[in-house]
Amino acid sequence: ESPSLVGVSSLPSHTTHKTVIVARRFSLCWLDKKDIRAMAHLASHAGKEGEDKLLSAGLKHHRGKRVDVPVIDAAVAVLECSLTKTIRFGDHELLVGRVKASYAIEGFRDYWSFEEYRPILYTGWRGDLATLD
Repeated sequence: ESPSLVGVSSLPSHTTHKTVIVARRFSLCWLDKKDIRAMAHLASHAGKEGEDKLLSAGLKHHRGKRVDVPVIDAAVAVLECSLTKTIRFGDHELLVGRVKASYAIEGFRDYWSFEEYRPILYTGWRGDLATLD
């Protein structure tokens, strides 16, 4: 389908989920392993209404190029999306987004080579964050 669709699994009780539902848009930002502490902070701290959770994790950000969403300055790749659908799966919801803009650093072009960056891999809330090292 064009434009592309992406899905993100999320707990409806989380502040970020509620924010996406109300705003009807979201961004996905790929980060390098140098930002793993910030990612751990995001994964382990519940956001509060009105709090800038990205800044509290030390991640500077700006508004998207095509969609009014936060985009992390240090992101190696970004998808800006409009929310098109939610699908319930047990205690989670799949947030389905239509990609409105996508961009990346040159080294991300061949995503699977991991030569220019070291991606952070999220293994689940009860799991941990990992890298390819």
